[in-house]
Amino acid sequence: MNTSNLLMDIQLSYNQFTKTEKKIADFVIGNVDRVLFMSITDLAESCSVADASVYRFCRSIGAEGYQDFKMKLSLSVSPDEIIATEKENLKVDSLEFTLDKILQNHIRVLKETRMLIGKDAVRKTLQMMEEAKNIYFFGIGDSLLTAKEARNKFLRICNKVNCIDDPHMQAMTASMAGAEDLIFIISYSGATKDNVYVAKIAKKVGAKVIGITRFIKSPLTGYTDVLLVCGSNEGPLDGGAMSTKLSQLYIIDVLFQEYYSRNKQMSMENNKKTSRAVVDKLY
Repeated sequence: MNTSNLLMDIQLSYNQFTKTEKKIADFVIGNVDRVLFMSITDLAESCSVADASVYRFCRSIGAEGYQDFKMKLSLSVSPDEIIATEKENLKVDSLEFTLDKILQNHIRVLKETRMLIGKDAVRKTLQMMEEAKNIYFFGIGDSLLTAKEARNKFLRICNKVNCIDDPHMQAMTASMAGAEDLIFIISYSGATKDNVYVAKIAKKVGAKVIGITRFIKSPLTGYTDVLLVCGSNEGPLDGGAMSTKLSQLYIIDVLFQEYYSRNKQMSMENNKKTSRAVVDKLY
């Protein structure tokens, strides 16, 4: 297949597909907009096939994997609608439109995250944090920025938090963890290989795993003890979207405020210590 349009490639190769591949192809062709925001597990369940079947389908049409498949699929969508929308936007002040659009999108994402985050899941997470000997925040790429922010925030009130940048070091740390350790894995898709690999190691050694992700079902969620779902839709071309970080940081902030309230005396004392430690560095 040598065309640059993935949808056309699928249609041209349709008669060569297996029965399972045709089921996936039919769903993709009829639900392009939905597929762009689905995890590999979501698509597999929608087609009543296994995750591995979806992966093989992606490979059969020239994609390196599921994320590459979604990227190419997004590039196959006709730009006519996008151009029409942009022309419509030019009828108003473009800066004013951008200011309002971004504000509304961020508000929507935060409200959706608020609806998705379960109270029982938050309470269970807080209990696990209180009981943990060590707490690690892991992420890859842009999610690593959220992991670092979580570490920085909790370090002000708690001396058992850490964040490791390197995926190899994350895996090594997970292998040395135990039943008293808690690992947060932050991943929008829940399908990043490094994240899933670390979660698998952590579960094997008996450590607890908290997932902060967009999808209820993904390769990562099978290894989590608690799942905290964020409310941002991120397309294949929107990697690192600010709205995704906002939804993740909202969850981190909720955990921080509740942890502080539940452990107020200790948190206040530690907050004073850490504040004093840096006060001389300010003019």
